[in-house]
Amino acid sequence: MTVIVRELRPDVPADTEGFARVRRLALPFVLYTPESIAHDVAHVHPDARYRVLLAEEDGEIVGTAAVGLAHESPEPGRGYLNVYVHPERRRRGAGSLLVRAAEEHLVSVGATALFAWVLDEPGNRAFAERHGYRASRSAHFLRLDLAGGTLPPLQDPPSGVRLCTGADFADDPRPLFELDAEVTSDEPGDIGAELTDYEAWLAETWRHPLFSPELTSVAVVDGRPAAFSAARTDGATRYGSAMTGTARAHRGRGLAKLAKNDSLHRARAAGCTEAFTGNDAGNDPMIAINKWFGYEVCETEVRYVRELG
Repeated sequence: MTVIVRELRPDVPADTEGFARVRRLALPFVLYTPESIAHDVAHVHPDARYRVLLAEEDGEIVGTAAVGLAHESPEPGRGYLNVYVHPERRRRGAGSLLVRAAEEHLVSVGATALFAWVLDEPGNRAFAERHGYRASRSAHFLRLDLAGGTLPPLQDPPSGVRLCTGADFADDPRPLFELDAEVTSDEPGDIGAELTDYEAWLAETWRHPLFSPELTSVAVVDGRPAAFSAARTDGATRYGSAMTGTARAHRGRGLAKLAKNDSLHRARAAGCTEAFTGNDAGNDPMIAINKWFGYEVCETEVRYVRELG
């Protein structure tokens, strides 16, 4: 069997469909569609130096890698490579070839530290360590059964708080961008992010084909968004939480829980049967909220880091 690595062609349906198929098998708790993959390639910020790589075995797409620079990080030189191989095509060299090609690209664009998420399984961890990476922090994927589970009942907003949807900001999403930027800057992680480019946010987040303004819930206080739960869907039955958070001035009031509960109820009413989210292992407040909703951990991943000399 011959394995080769090449770049994904976003205008070729076989490529985007092949990428989505492998990712659904290897990472079933994350939403991917061919349209979302093509959109990411077309609209990612140029400073990210983003590339999507495919591993082919005798013409069949068996492995994938998303590679780029964390250009929103205040620390320069942070590169990332997230490699996933078809579960039935592992140990045939595809993963190693993808890592090599990804590292060559990142070094060529000035990366000095490489970050990769690895599912917390012995074989995956050993693979990362053989390639010179060391374990860092952990994160969890969580799943909620929207079809068969029981959501907490909807609650009336407290006095002075109004619930609306992301669609209510269609004419001017900037207030949501500002809230997203504040929440993102406080998100725990080993790569910080500062959202400063509104036009890039519009292209990469607001206009993303997975993003659902109708299922995104926003708690408004004094005419300004105070908390939100951003929703993504695959256009069928799967729902994902893109980001949930509260402005610093309004934390401790239960507004993130209020918004997320509203969003989950909207998702179930729209026909979604599964909900997925992810939490850094150190994000105790959001882990507690998600447990309250009934989410259960379905997989853990570990961030691996390789410092370049």
